[in-house]
Amino acid sequence: MPLALYLIPVTLGETAIEQVLPSYNREVIMGIRHFIVEDIRSARRFLRQTDKTFPIDDCTFYEMGKHADEKLFNGYLQPLREGKSVGVISEAGCPAVADPGADIVKIAQREGLRVVPLVGPSSMIMAVMASGLNGQSFAFNGYLPVEPSDRAKKLKVLESRAWAEGQTQLFIETPYRNQKMFQSLLTTLRPQTRLCIAAGITTSDEYIRTLQISQWKNTKLPDLSKVPAIFLINK
Repeated sequence: MPLALYLIPVTLGETAIEQVLPSYNREVIMGIRHFIVEDIRSARRFLRQTDKTFPIDDCTFYEMGKHADEKLFNGYLQPLREGKSVGVISEAGCPAVADPGADIVKIAQREGLRVVPLVGPSSMIMAVMASGLNGQSFAFNGYLPVEPSDRAKKLKVLESRAWAEGQTQLFIETPYRNQKMFQSLLTTLRPQTRLCIAAGITTSDEYIRTLQISQWKNTKLPDLSKVPAIFLINK
């Protein structure tokens, strides 16, 4: 296994690992003993699920938390500089995408250290695939403002971009605020704008549907208060 910083995807929810991750990922994981993780407990659980014989107690874990700290992150890469591969594990999906792992990768790239992204589920790409919206040009906008008036202004900007350029606009929300986001979309966007809601991707709760805003107003949305969702809009 080549010496590298390995970006290790995890499942997007309670999904069987073999359903969404290739066996090669397991081979890579079994050869790593240093892991930079968003949360140590969930990372350890994921590693045990990957292989029950994985030697957890022989590993060193470096916790990223939710916010970037370049000085701290720089130290986390020291094993790689000394000739030991390091793995990055996010809470869900692919590391370094809407994730503090991006700052780890930035340091590695700056120093010319090898970075290897492993194959795994990306809710954003899978949402675009299933939406029926433009997959030739799209943009991920992360979290929108929480304050209602600011959120409405941002939604208008994204809708204008979608209509002017035909570019699909993606964004996310904290699950317990999904319903509020949905209501904001209904009251802010044009009736003809198409909205896709892609929630619980790859899990038993998966829900993916695309309708015009006018149609959504007459459609009952399932309870998404605990389900990660991607929202996509376009003309």
